[in-house]
This record gives sequence, C-alpha cells and structure tokens, in this order.
Amino acid sequence: MTSSSAVSSLVPYGWDEAWADEFAPHASEGLLPGRVVRVDRGQCDVVTPDGVVRADTAFVTPHDPMRVVCTGDWVAVDPGGTPRYVRTCLPRRTAFVRSTSSKRSEGQILAANVDHAVVAVSLAVELDLGRVERFLALAWESGAQPVVVLTKADLVPDPVALSYLVQDVETTAPGVPVLTVSALRGDGLDVLVALVGSGTSVLLGQSGAGKSTLANALLGEDVMDVRAARDVDGKGRHTTTTRNLLALPGGGVLIDTPGLRGVGLFDAEVGVGQVFSEIQELAEKCRFHDCAHEREPGCAVLGAVDSGELPVRRLESYRKLMRENQWIVAKTDARVRAELRKDWKKKGAEGRAAMEVKRGRWR
Repeated sequence: MTSSSAVSSLVPYGWDEAWADEFAPHASEGLLPGRVVRVDRGQCDVVTPDGVVRADTAFVTPHDPMRVVCTGDWVAVDPGGTPRYVRTCLPRRTAFVRSTSSKRSEGQILAANVDHAVVAVSLAVELDLGRVERFLALAWESGAQPVVVLTKADLVPDPVALSYLVQDVETTAPGVPVLTVSALRGDGLDVLVALVGSGTSVLLGQSGAGKSTLANALLGEDVMDVRAARDVDGKGRHTTTTRNLLALPGGGVLIDTPGLRGVGLFDAEVGVGQVFSEIQELAEKCRFHDCAHEREPGCAVLGAVDSGELPVRRLESYRKLMRENQWIVAKTDARVRAELRKDWKKKGAEGRAAMEVKRGRWR
C-alpha cells in the first residue's frame, strides 16, 4: 500500500483529504492514485507517487465521450507492470464540456476538476464580445469560476482606450473578474498569479490569444512553444496540440489547451443564464412568466431595450445562445423537441395571420 508520505507528493497537483477518501477503496486493492497530466491516442501520462507513468486507458474508455479519460482526471492505476493501465476514474467535481462538430448530440470534455476557467482574449484584434459570452457560458456551466484575461495589453498604450475595452468586457461578463495582462512586460501578472495560486485553472481561448506566452509567464520558464500571430488578423497556429497539466511554482495547477476555433454549447442553459444575469433579473418583472421577450405586452426586457438600459446586442446574443442550446438539448430530449415543435407551429400560425392582415390592407 502507498505510504502517506509518498501520496503527499501529489499535493502540488491538487490532492486533498476529499480525494484521499474517494480513493480509499482503490488503495485497499493496491492501486496507485494519480492525476492525468496529458492524454494522447488512447494513452495518458499520469503523475503518481512513483513519478510520471505512461498508462493505457483501454479499461476505462467507454463509447460515451463524456466518460473518457481526460486531462485533470484523478485515476487509479496499476502499481507496476508493462503496460500499465488506468483502472478507474474518480468522480469528477467539475467538467468543462463543449459540443462536438459531429452531427450527433455529443459533448467533448476539455478539462476535468477545474476551479478557475481563465478565458484569454487578445487585444491585438477587435474584441468579439459574442465569443467571450460563449466561453463564459461554458465556464459557468462547468462549475468553475470564470476569469477573463485581456492579453497583449502592451498593444493598447492609451490608458483611456484600454479602460473602455475593459468596461466593454465587464458589461459582457457580470460577476467575472476582468484582468489586463502584458506577458511581454509582466504587467498584471501578479494579480493573475494570486488568483490561480490555489486550485486548478484551465487556460482557454482562440489560437493567437497568447495562451502559451501567458502559460510560460505563470510557470516562470519557457515550457510551452510560442509562435507569432499573423499581423493581418491576429490569429495563430496551434502551438499547443494537447491539453497539458502543469504545477505552478507559486502554487496551483494550470491546464493549457489548444486554441479553440469552435466553441459549441452543450446543455448550458444555466451557464447562459449566468452570463446574461441582468436579462434573467429583468425577466422576473415581465407580465407573463413564460415571456419570450419578443412581442409580448408588459415585457420588462423589451422595456429595458427601449429605455437604453439593456443593449440590443446583449439581447440578440442571449436569444442566439438560448436557441443554440435548445437545439442541442432537443437532439436527445423528446420533451424539449415536442416543445420546440409546438413553439414553431405557434410562431408559424402567428406569421400567417400577420400576412393575412397585410394582404387585407393591400386589397
């Protein structure tokens, strides 16, 4: 059986008493605890009390993509032998999931057991607030605390212009810390280091957002490969091709991820509601409890748009993400499919009635 002193070597990777309790039944079987630091083609690197070992995931890789071994998972592995196998995964506390590009309704787990979701957004290009909202919806849904980091702040030397950009993102991200960082100059890194200094953080963003440069700055050494982004659009190639879990020198754990071109929602209604919390609060004041915020009388949301309190862009983005999420859920939930069909028929009937009224006016 693994000694407590040996297991303590896992503490820098997030091991605690709760994980020890979860692992206890597997310890009695002589298995080793470990955390997955990288997954690659059916195998994974696992940090254990014996060091980093290579293990096969064949025993725990089911047909369900939501249950495959993922970077950040805590697992039980064989104590020795060749090859070694991951025998089981411990129950996840949190999971960052997006929808796949498949026509089937499937989720892809990007990282497991994450406490902070750090969304890197480059200031080298025009802000895409809709994409920020999408990342935040997935982050809130995962159970992690989102953080938005505006990278390459040195490219916006005017402090007034920078403050306006920060304000735009803060409006887009209610309840979320928004930090400006220049990894090149070291500006703002102390705040970020303190924030990610406990627990596990996953670094997310598009290619060219400066994630690898930011990861190197947090690690204090050039661990991640860095390539220059294109000047024309600020996009970069995938310098990170796998998800890597790394212990930070000042405490905490970082999972770096490849740049994400597609960020599809996967059953993220709660997350979307959290991103658009001001719309959810306004909706409670609507005359009808099932108000769709489109044409209904007494709609507090539309009233806020008319008064200028709520930007039109926010409402349109909210509608778009809610529709997308409903579509994903409807693929596997017959009840939701039936509700969507009913809603489509209702809107179709309303549209036809409106056309009849117009035709009557033209005659």
